[in-house]
Amino acid sequence: MSPVVHIFMFGWIPVVIGLFSRLKPRHAVIASFLFAWLFMPNIEYPIPGFPNYTKISATCWGVLIAAAIFDMESLTRFRFRTLDIPMIVWCLCPIASSLSNGYGMYDGISVFLRQTVTWGFPYFIGRVYFSSLEGLKELAIGIFIGGMVYVPLCLYESRFSPQLHYKVYGFYQHTFNQTYRWGGWRPMVFMNHGLMLGVWMMSATLVAFWLWSAGVLKKFKGIDMKWLVLIMVFTTIWCRSTAAIGLLLMGMAILFLSKKYQKPLFLVLLIAIPLFYLPTRSTGIWTGKDLVSFISENISVDRAESLQFRMVNENILAEKAIQRPLFGWATWGKARVYDDDGNDVSVTDGLWIITYGNHGLVGLLSMSLSILIPVFYLLRHYPARSWADPRVAPAAVLSVLLGLYMVDNLLNAMINPIFLILAGGISGLPPLAATVRETSREEEEETLSSLEPAYSPRFI
Repeated sequence: MSPVVHIFMFGWIPVVIGLFSRLKPRHAVIASFLFAWLFMPNIEYPIPGFPNYTKISATCWGVLIAAAIFDMESLTRFRFRTLDIPMIVWCLCPIASSLSNGYGMYDGISVFLRQTVTWGFPYFIGRVYFSSLEGLKELAIGIFIGGMVYVPLCLYESRFSPQLHYKVYGFYQHTFNQTYRWGGWRPMVFMNHGLMLGVWMMSATLVAFWLWSAGVLKKFKGIDMKWLVLIMVFTTIWCRSTAAIGLLLMGMAILFLSKKYQKPLFLVLLIAIPLFYLPTRSTGIWTGKDLVSFISENISVDRAESLQFRMVNENILAEKAIQRPLFGWATWGKARVYDDDGNDVSVTDGLWIITYGNHGLVGLLSMSLSILIPVFYLLRHYPARSWADPRVAPAAVLSVLLGLYMVDNLLNAMINPIFLILAGGISGLPPLAATVRETSREEEEETLSSLEPAYSPRFI
């Protein structure tokens, strides 16, 4: 391991504080999270009794400390909303799980702190800094720029294999045998896995597509956005993640059809996927055999075999989880399935089945609603006919991203703090009618202000 790892990790909090001293607070938050997520090493430092020190925990602590020093006003403006309840319940859930399994308060609080830093802090930061259409627009542009920065790195690793993390930090972030797909290399760059990278590039590409389609960004650095969108689409495909490509096509179709028909139906159908999947799979009502057969006959035998492997493991894990349905088995391995010799015979892929096993139905419901409630909120307060409006378009595409992220959580467990920031930001948005009234008021004041000097001589 290179000494650069320790320099980056333990020097990052001061850097974040320095960014706050030089940039606008919101811009400092965007720069801090994007740089940490895209470039810092994938390593954890264990701290007894406290959450592991990671690039995300370092960024969260850095942002909160810097905000307390330079921007206390934003922190004090925070007001609790009913939409925040699922996230609060999700963060507290480990305490109930630990106590119900006899592990005691100490273990419960330990996991509670970890969950709060991983989930609650990014959500809270999103509520503080991105609960406005303008804030979400800046965040969306930041995501697009982050995707563009990753394009040459993805293409490099697609050609020469995933090597950048090793070259810079001296170790591979994940096993190398999962990086060869479709007759070529699946890049990871500085993320923990190729699947995580695929979802990131899908997200940045979808944001770029909608910002261009809605006229929010027509050019970037003098380059027509349509060419940048095409480059990003190509790069996302070249990341060789089937799920990410499917999510990208799904997201583009939802936004395009919503714009064409001015109906929210297509986004509703997207969030209906997890709303159908979670109860039917967690109770064993649906085994998934018909879906495996469909994919085998119409798409790919290899993909069908991979899905079948996931389904079989989910089935046995769900059978174990339902033995403690309310708060689960807690987070110490009891949710997994073991044979008579004590060998672990289960594989946990999806975030949903991990959550269900560890924290039961309460955890599964609160985690899912933490991601989906913001989407419901946008559906209720921002009609589909407004999603192509340049002022609303960033919030619309970011809401679609949350729906796609929840679908991805059915298959994978790639926790990304950027999505949690989105959830917090959208949950804090005012209704569209209030936003329009405020915008009209500001425009009126600006108009009167601009006219005042011209008319003032008449009153002298």
